[in-house]
Amino acid sequence: MSGLDPSGGAGIQADIQAITSLGGHPLPVVTCLTVQDTRNVYGAEAVDAQLIRQQLQCLDKDITIHAVKTGALGNAAIVGVLKDFLDSQDDELPLIVDPVIKAAGGGDLADDELVQAMKDKLFPRAEMITPNGEELTQLGGSDDADQASLNLLQAGCRSVLATGGHGTGIHITNTLYNHSPEPMHWEVERVGSNEYHGTGCTLAAAIATGMASGLSARASISQAQNYVHRTLLHALSVGQGQRIPDRGILWER
Repeated sequence: MSGLDPSGGAGIQADIQAITSLGGHPLPVVTCLTVQDTRNVYGAEAVDAQLIRQQLQCLDKDITIHAVKTGALGNAAIVGVLKDFLDSQDDELPLIVDPVIKAAGGGDLADDELVQAMKDKLFPRAEMITPNGEELTQLGGSDDADQASLNLLQAGCRSVLATGGHGTGIHITNTLYNHSPEPMHWEVERVGSNEYHGTGCTLAAAIATGMASGLSARASISQAQNYVHRTLLHALSVGQGQRIPDRGILWER
């Protein structure tokens, strides 16, 4: 579940491409329509929440769902619909929440009501949330990643994957915080000096695909990080803004 990015860089298209590349079959539910290019988001309009409810109910009657991944969710009403759907499912159905608040260019994709709804209704149910540095600071109430993640865990999150793509340095470090004594770190070489459009969506969708196929959370993160790294090695320049991961690359499982 995510928004439609007409530039094809992020959102539902990123999810579809990543899931397909990793051998899964996506069930794309569009939550909002955006006015967006490779530079920024300029506007967004949520899809009617009751239409989304009907879509989820229809899919559930026909297809076995192995994981749910969310991105931009449009508004708090859609979060409520998703919560109702999740309540009707097995507690073991993996939910990966990419808590999209702003576009990389700074455009807003979530208001305060939506953010609070995610925190109250989705975070406690999610197997993992995958905030970038800016999202982690806002959601966890601290500029310190360790403290912000601890705050989210204490508020009910099962695990927090703090992603490092918005940082600096020659390596990207993604850190998994859960209720283990110590966090777990993954490092990968940073590709280029610029940010990319759609990497967070790609990573979260790839993690969800791994978990849907039966991989553990840690194995799913490892596979997803390697996949995203490869998409960035072949990144595409389709517009005048950020480059886009090439999610159409051949991937050997």
